[in-house]
Amino acid sequence: MIEETFDSRTLAIMNAALDRICEGALHGEEHATRKRVARYIIKCAKSGRTTLHELTNAGQRALAKVAAAAG
Repeated sequence: MIEETFDSRTLAIMNAALDRICEGALHGEEHATRKRVARYIIKCAKSGRTTLHELTNAGQRALAKVAAAAG
């Protein structure tokens, strides 16, 4: 599970990044959108980039891909 991979501080930052990205986004509260954004955030964190800025940027890239696929 993800809880076993990251410490509590990193998990909190990851959740904050996910919420930041999705709260103002079109379809941001839909499960599929949040799941895709979360995957990018997890991938970023696994690579060692765990700041809020880095994780938010990763999530924004995922959201851009969702928007491009829908449009």
